[in-house]
Amino acid sequence: MQLETDKLNKVIEAAKLYYLLDYNQNEIAKMLGVSRPTVSRFLQMAKSEGIVQISIMDPTEDTAKLERLLEEKFGLKKALVASIPQYEDHIIKNYLGEKAAVYLNEIVKDGDIIGVTWGTTLYHVAIELKQKFVKDVKVVQLKGGVSHAETNTYASEILYLFGKAFNTSPHYLPLPAIVDHAVVKQAMEADRHIRRILDLGRESNIAIFTIGPVKKDSLLFQLGYFTDEDLESLYPNAVGDICSRFFDKNGNICNESLNERTLGINLDDLKKKEKSILVAGGPNKLEGIYGALKGKFANVLVTDQFTAQFLLDKKDQ
Repeated sequence: MQLETDKLNKVIEAAKLYYLLDYNQNEIAKMLGVSRPTVSRFLQMAKSEGIVQISIMDPTEDTAKLERLLEEKFGLKKALVASIPQYEDHIIKNYLGEKAAVYLNEIVKDGDIIGVTWGTTLYHVAIELKQKFVKDVKVVQLKGGVSHAETNTYASEILYLFGKAFNTSPHYLPLPAIVDHAVVKQAMEADRHIRRILDLGRESNIAIFTIGPVKKDSLLFQLGYFTDEDLESLYPNAVGDICSRFFDKNGNICNESLNERTLGINLDDLKKKEKSILVAGGPNKLEGIYGALKGKFANVLVTDQFTAQFLLDKKDQ
């Protein structure tokens, strides 16, 4: 254990000397009594462990211009573009999570009802939220999140963190997102407690959600909801899902029978929100974001500069 602590101290010391005090690697090697390749490894470790975080501010990137162009092209109330250093999924989610959390902190006011969904993007939003002292805010889950598999949807953590940030006890929807038969869904929705939560979701004036890509390794596809027939019907036409409801490149629902078995808010209800916030970016979600904006499911978009440029360049098929 002592050895680990000593090594960590040396990693931190090497990082400080190199990044803050401008010593070169040879000088640091002499000061720490190690070889120059070891110093190089220490600096690499400092980056991979998050001890050193490098952000590059590129003054040539005008995010404000991208935001304005997105608002004009898609008729959005607001576009927020995060400037990201690398076009990689986990990095994108970190930056978008922070951007969306700051925006929520600005707009949430007394008496708001905030509808939230689940997944890794929303989890990144939730962990970045700062506490805001507001009164009578309600937080409600917009779609079922109970999984048939071991995979974590982060549903309960997200609801808990949103509730904590806005000083309220969240309303959970303790159901799967998709059931096997429409009649099962109807029976569940007939329960007065479930009905109350679904109604609260419909009443929410702020909704925040992401897009799931149509890929076998995406979260929704790992939860064991789909039959082989479901998958066959989705792959040719679906570009993504919002709240487990799949749509095509023009924002039309893809599989009506699957839609009838899905528990949670309807996409048409999202169109009526005061703030309908889509948080998404990255190469896997490009087509889905475009389809969602064509379908008018969101009036606020939080994305990155690469995705923003793709959306602006893309022409309708």
